[in-house]
Amino acid sequence: MTGLVAKGAVVATLVLAVLHWASRGDAEPRPRPVSGPVGDTVTASFTFCGSARRFNCVVDGDTFWLGRQKIRIADIDAPELTPPRCEYEREVGEAAKHRLRALLNAGPFALRAGVRDEDPFGRKLRMVMRAGRSIGERMVAERLVRRWDGNRRSWCD
Repeated sequence: MTGLVAKGAVVATLVLAVLHWASRGDAEPRPRPVSGPVGDTVTASFTFCGSARRFNCVVDGDTFWLGRQKIRIADIDAPELTPPRCEYEREVGEAAKHRLRALLNAGPFALRAGVRDEDPFGRKLRMVMRAGRSIGERMVAERLVRRWDGNRRSWCD
């Protein structure tokens, strides 16, 4: 009987949480903090951004939306997709975009501010970290992006 009472309490708690969330009128769930490795407290389910979709989605290999905030990964430069300047840039850019989505969806991560808070386009400049290691550096090692050195260079040369 005690097990049934405990299960009933858990179900009641879940129902109340769902009703509370639904009553807020939010159209979209918010990213939520979770526990994970030290400092890895951000998690969300990421899709690819579409023409109207700008919430928890990946734009390209170095830009994504977390909630309603656009974030540019500060330590990398990914190939451009809008528009790519050559076939190689398109291919590697698509691979980087898909890899970034997979890495963001792989579990909790942390965002670390750099020297500047924003770029000229209003995007927040952040390093994305998991277990103290840069996701950008992982993508550099996989040869999908390059380290950001402050200069735009062509991917087509």
